Amino acid sequence: MSLNKDGSYTGFIKVQLKLVRPVSVPSTKRGPSLQAGRPHPQGVKRRTSFYLPKGTVKHLHIFSHTRASEVIDALLRKFTVIDNPRKFALFERSEKDEQVYLRKLGDEEQPLRLRLLAGPSEKVLSFILKENETGEVNWDAFTLPELHNFLLILQREEEEHVRRLRHRYARCRQKMQEALAALTPG
Repeated sequence: MSLNKDGSYTGFIKVQLKLVRPVSVPSTKRGPSLQAGRPHPQGVKRRTSFYLPKGTVKHLHIFSHTRASEVIDALLRKFTVIDNPRKFALFERSEKDEQVYLRKLGDEEQPLRLRLLAGPSEKVLSFILKENETGEVNWDAFTLPELHNFLLILQREEEEHVRRLRHRYARCRQKMQEALAALTPG
């Protein structure tokens, strides 16, 4: 860490990315245009989704006054992720007595100050970027195509669940009919 003349300081923090869901990045592949020589209409954005490799770690050089929300923005920019930053949260991870604790940082908290107060040990404090799981879904953070995909996934899951239930009840019905036929004298 380096101390500045104004009393602020700069330094590096290490953030581990533990994302379960895929992230969206701008598509590098140029799609077919509507007419030869014409670009896509305004408002049409091409994106590609992929999973970040497990154990991905990124070092960020930040200021003491850099907030957690700004750290999230910086991480997303480094990986050119175009998803809404509200979908993600920065967590502090600490170990005490062989127990691991996770705490979601507030948007205004300053990770470099926390790092300085905790000392150099990563067991005492480390940072993790995860999906923002508030228990309540913020539907405004999703684009219309993402919401449409959610509906398709839910529809497929529902159809599969109904199919399994029908199959299970058909088997039960058959076994009951066989049992009744065996009990009833011919």
